[in-house]
Amino acid sequence: MPVFTRFHQSSRPGDDMPGDGAAGPEPERDAEAATAAEEAERTGAGSRLARLRDWRTRHPRAARTLRLTTTALAAALVLGALLLPNTLPALKAVSFARIPAEAVLGAVVVLALPRRPRLAAAVLYGLGLTVLTTVNLLDMGFNEYLGRGFNAALDWDLLPDAQAYVRDTLGGGVATAAAVGAVVLVLLVAAVMVAAAVRLANVLARHRVRASKGALIAGTVWVTCSALGLTLSGGPIASERGAGALKVHAQRTVESLRDEAAFVKQSKADTFGNTPPAELLPDLRGKDVIFTFIESYGRSAIEDPAMAPGVVRTLDTSTGALEKAGFAARSGWLTSATYGGSSWLGHSTTMSGLWIDNQRRYRTVTAGDHLTLTKAFQKTGAWDTVGVMPGVQKGWPEEKWYGLDQLYDAFDLGYQGPKFSWSTMPDQYALEAFQRKVHGRKRDKPLMSFVILTSSHQPWAPLPRMVDWDELGDGSVFDAIEKAGNKASDVITDTTRSREEYGRSIQYSLTGLTQWLRRYGTDDTVLVFLGDHQPIARVSGNGAGRDVPVSIVAKDPKVLDKVADWNWTQGLKPDRDAPVWRMDSFRDRFLKAFGSTPRPS
Repeated sequence: MPVFTRFHQSSRPGDDMPGDGAAGPEPERDAEAATAAEEAERTGAGSRLARLRDWRTRHPRAARTLRLTTTALAAALVLGALLLPNTLPALKAVSFARIPAEAVLGAVVVLALPRRPRLAAAVLYGLGLTVLTTVNLLDMGFNEYLGRGFNAALDWDLLPDAQAYVRDTLGGGVATAAAVGAVVLVLLVAAVMVAAAVRLANVLARHRVRASKGALIAGTVWVTCSALGLTLSGGPIASERGAGALKVHAQRTVESLRDEAAFVKQSKADTFGNTPPAELLPDLRGKDVIFTFIESYGRSAIEDPAMAPGVVRTLDTSTGALEKAGFAARSGWLTSATYGGSSWLGHSTTMSGLWIDNQRRYRTVTAGDHLTLTKAFQKTGAWDTVGVMPGVQKGWPEEKWYGLDQLYDAFDLGYQGPKFSWSTMPDQYALEAFQRKVHGRKRDKPLMSFVILTSSHQPWAPLPRMVDWDELGDGSVFDAIEKAGNKASDVITDTTRSREEYGRSIQYSLTGLTQWLRRYGTDDTVLVFLGDHQPIARVSGNGAGRDVPVSIVAKDPKVLDKVADWNWTQGLKPDRDAPVWRMDSFRDRFLKAFGSTPRPS
């Protein structure tokens, strides 16, 4: 073949014939160089392999130990991923003392396949373990903070909000590092799981006979334990944890997609959709009505022994002070559509009369024209409507859906003091700015206000404290208070301190709101205030419900007479056995109580 190549090349025009003084054809030198390079590469690879074999020969005991350790570690990783729980309380050693069906099935499959399909199956198996581990870790985080599992169809939209929360709480550097770390962690888990699956597949193939017997024995034991229902520490020995977890997430995704389609139809039906303006809220005409949400003000704040003493004392003191000023209050419970976060779901559920418990429902309803309670005031033409939202720091198109004539966000209230972690300003300042810019001004119509207070937002460090109302100024008075406060990083990682500081934050918000009402409320003021959701599960406790307190405060006894049949508790603290309603029922109950006529759309 080389002779033919040289003859063929030399017969072309312009080629130098061998022996004519030429150094030889150029293509031949290129081919020889490429061949030499390939040979060097093979020699290098072979040399490395030879060195590895030589090390194994010279150190057989160390090589065997390394081989067994690597195999054992790979097995531990695979079994750990298959048995990993999705909640922190379940993360115990006994949770891993099971026989996973997925491991037995995986062994049978790789034993039945030839080399290349076996390698492909092992890679896919490792990627499946990566997905399983990722969703279990996400479930842990969501259960810890939001009291529910991760929903692949709905919750990706919350990840940017989570990063924004970390940035506002712990700084931009930490937020960036956390985001990069999360990506690197997923890639690392993928690499490790694939390597572990390939390693085990190769080991099983090398010891096919013994591995087949072992798989048969493991399968028999699994079937026996499953048939007899044998358990260990309350859990089945024959486990299907991995497949079960993926099945739950798949079902959750499908159900969420179906729910979205059904909710579109539901949101178009409205009990008061066709009610004429004159028939909306006739019994509140002439009143200044204020709807106020207190961040994370949940039932745990009133009933949990770790937080309740201080909060209950504040409620009792505030009730007495309001009574001396001529105000009376009635209080009950609402079951929130959200838990631990996503406050806007609680706001929109209360105001719309629809159960809005996920982001897709929220986007669906806010893109439509469903009548909100706040918009009902606007629709009458008898009230000016405003929103005061110190937590809003960017464009907020929902302003129109809520029926607000004007919105005051974080940049419209004149605050020049420090941020308190996530909260842009203390509640006391936000309320004083509301009085100065909105509530205290003379106007031709009464006012309906939608106010969101944020000082009780996690991580509850540093916390503001009350100052003299006349000294609030532009908020600079809070500089020293913020500097002397706790660091968010110290509180957010300590459950006990988080619970203590959460309780103090609720006391602060309640004190600020009730003092403002005593200071600026009139005979025509009607205040409705409530929590948007319970605090995160780490603070409220595992198994805590979703109830939040709600109160109506007014001087005019006729206002509270309208809700007498609600059987709410007198004062600001609802009794344990006070009525509990779903949050989405509040809009219709409120509209009917104050004279609105239902006209369904």
